[in-house]
Amino acid sequence: MLHTIAATLKQGPPATAWVVAYSGGRDSSVLLHALHLLCSEHSATSSLPPLTAVHVHHGLSAQADAWAQHCAQQCHDWGVPLRLLQVDARPDTGESLEAKARALRYAALAEALPAGGLLLTAHHARDQAETLLLQLLRGAGPAGLASMPRFQPFGGGWHGRPFLDLSEADIAAYAAQHKLHWVEDESNAVARADRNFLRHQVMPMLRQRWPGVDATLCRASGLQAEAESLLAERAREDVEDLSTEVDGTLDAAALLRLPSERQRNAVRGWLRERGLPLPNQARLREFLSQLRSAAADAQILCAWPSAELRVYRQRIHALKPLGPLDPTSQWQWMGYDPIWIEPLAVRLEPEVLRQRYGVAPEALQQPFTVRLRQGGERCRLRGQTHSLKKLLQEAGVPPWERDRIPLLYQGDELVIVWGFWRCESAAG
Repeated sequence: MLHTIAATLKQGPPATAWVVAYSGGRDSSVLLHALHLLCSEHSATSSLPPLTAVHVHHGLSAQADAWAQHCAQQCHDWGVPLRLLQVDARPDTGESLEAKARALRYAALAEALPAGGLLLTAHHARDQAETLLLQLLRGAGPAGLASMPRFQPFGGGWHGRPFLDLSEADIAAYAAQHKLHWVEDESNAVARADRNFLRHQVMPMLRQRWPGVDATLCRASGLQAEAESLLAERAREDVEDLSTEVDGTLDAAALLRLPSERQRNAVRGWLRERGLPLPNQARLREFLSQLRSAAADAQILCAWPSAELRVYRQRIHALKPLGPLDPTSQWQWMGYDPIWIEPLAVRLEPEVLRQRYGVAPEALQQPFTVRLRQGGERCRLRGQTHSLKKLLQEAGVPPWERDRIPLLYQGDELVIVWGFWRCESAAG
């Protein structure tokens, strides 16, 4: 097994550290023990990254403290540094316990992973087979059916699964050979969770009828991964062709000239590139239908949890949902130090004030009052006074961005439209 792990990790990205997600269960115990032996074999040459373990205490089981103590003792015995992380995974009303625990666990692991580090988990061939079936039952496409990749970006580093080619029997045999001790999570036997139902009810019947089902499903997952790789490459090519001169947007008319399958593939690939969650198939089809039937000057909004698509002047924008904003909000700024305006996600910088707008902070008689657009604002440029609304329209600023632009006032006079113009004084 050590040679298999070493060969697998050699195929992955170079890592500054190996960090094992150590639950204390059998599979992660085997992974940590095997990596400990591997590092010990190479200790004289220091050719491998430093090894540490991380245990996430979810606080869900009465045994959680005992599991943490077990992990601490094992790591002490093996000489592996352990970091204990605590999260509150108790679900809110209507929230899935399993989903929340998993989300919090991986968020904590991402935060604990050093830059360039490799998080290692003990997912094996049976887990891969179960994941494929779960994704199939959820109606997933090739990306979901590709299941778990061997290596993928994660946090500030990578996530690796060196056991994907190993069976459960391989891992059990290693644990028995080395007389390992581990903890048993009683929740793994509860059939209420979908994965546990598959594991305990469905998979035994499938194995009885088709003994090689785990390997077959893993092979199918690998084929889906190949298909997804080709689709992702096609999406990258299309997104490059569809990208406009407006940063990060797609040309709506050009998108509609593609076949419908490529339209959907391009949008999904584009959203993945931008780190946004994907809409379901129905929502994506609805958006494209609206795009086809809308007038050229129509504004379209298609939203789903944690993301939205907006269309303005035939440009498609993808963004996180905009938070609530009080249009009467105001901030004071003397201009000497940077100021971060949280509701706008904008930083006002003294150097920008000085170099772009020609305003020296030390020359100010009073602080700027930073306000938001409420309608009726005027800005004087090149001796002519203009409606700010018209200026922003002519500059092609989308409507949802116009109300989030910092307006810097001296008294009642608009001086700077941040990111755009310095307004001339009416007094000359």
